[in-house]
Amino acid sequence: MALHRVTDRGGDVQDIYSTPLSREVLPKYQMPDGPSDPRIAYALIHGELQLDGNSSQNLATFCSTWSEDEVHRLMNDCLDKNMIDKDEYPQTAEIESRCVHMLADLWNSPAGRETMGCSTTGSSEAAMLGGLALKWRWRQRRQAEGKPTDRPNLVCGPVQICWDKFARYFDVELRQVPLEPGATGIRPHQLREYVDENTIGVVAILGVTYTCDYEPVAEIAAELDAIMADTGLDVPVHVDAASGGFIAPFVQPELVWDFRIPRVASINTSGHKYGLAPLGVGWVVWRSADLLPEDLVFRVSYLGGDMPTFALNFSRPGGEIVAQYYLLLRLGREGYRMIQQTCAEIAQALAEEIKTMGPFTLLYDGTGGLPAVSYTLTDPATAGFSLYDLSDELRRRGWQVPSYPLPANRQETVIQRVLVRHGISRDVISLLAEDIRRSLARLAGGAPSDEARSGFHH
Repeated sequence: MALHRVTDRGGDVQDIYSTPLSREVLPKYQMPDGPSDPRIAYALIHGELQLDGNSSQNLATFCSTWSEDEVHRLMNDCLDKNMIDKDEYPQTAEIESRCVHMLADLWNSPAGRETMGCSTTGSSEAAMLGGLALKWRWRQRRQAEGKPTDRPNLVCGPVQICWDKFARYFDVELRQVPLEPGATGIRPHQLREYVDENTIGVVAILGVTYTCDYEPVAEIAAELDAIMADTGLDVPVHVDAASGGFIAPFVQPELVWDFRIPRVASINTSGHKYGLAPLGVGWVVWRSADLLPEDLVFRVSYLGGDMPTFALNFSRPGGEIVAQYYLLLRLGREGYRMIQQTCAEIAQALAEEIKTMGPFTLLYDGTGGLPAVSYTLTDPATAGFSLYDLSDELRRRGWQVPSYPLPANRQETVIQRVLVRHGISRDVISLLAEDIRRSLARLAGGAPSDEARSGFHH
């Protein structure tokens, strides 16, 4: 059956928007009966996608929104490669292994070339794999001691939702430590009230989702050392370094948070966040191979080979892994340092702007954690508007700046957060600051919140 085309004498499409398909509402519930010209189908779908927000103005997401042309080319080269099939695509498997070892070295693993780790679809899957290893090791120890294994718990602070999913999916009690006044994460002295013989581990966050500062990993581990000395409880630490794992080694190299701390058993990170890779890749690395229970590793006969695999997903593309290796190779430590330091300096410049605007109190100024700024209204009761109103005002200019309450015990505090990523320049942030000032002026002048929420322009 010939494809329907509107062509000139040379056989090229004359005008996409006068074709029959462009005169119809695109199908939503049923496939069309026949095929369409690929250029027409592409153009119409591309047109719909223009209704999405501009990703470069999305200051809520941690994920990469900019990539070099070479990354696009490598992704295209790998479009047909299923990375799980290591027998068919052995070089992609080798590249995955190189990335694991490079990250282990970056995080000061004592295991050298015997490091154990793997790629995942993102830090959420990586965190769940780290959590599973904690649960399995705890269960093995309890079984060896002849003790019950039916009530495992995991202790954490204000973690990302993936840890709630882990707890629910894998039948673990999540003990979330509430925030103390003025705190944005766990304070080590709180741990004694929450850990017990059923605690499989403590999650420490290198880059709290809400405020973007770091939890004190070394101090948390030291408190667990003290608890062990007093009670005999040996509780490991998993570091959720979804973003900080690609920031701290370059911007805060003196900070001890990684495998230099003996109690840190495993670390996860997102390649597609501050690892700068395209969406769809995360990493988890264990301190040593013995910390990943063999029971969790499957030996799979697949397409001609026998492969070990530890993942929640099976078939997935290899392009993101190859892109991660390209970035590690292309940038090196100094390249990552320059990029992340630039992002940090831009965030700190925004913090200085925020300070001068009047109604805000900074919670985090971009120093010592992720390249970000978080702040709240100094006096919400008298401001005459909320941060949600400000978010709506900024959206009129395309900015996506999130507002949300802090976790339990500080939920009355609503904050805004701005993330600075690779591809967001100092000039762009200065434009954001100007728009915040204009928005504050409109809100102070009594701009109705309902109109702001509906997107009406005066």
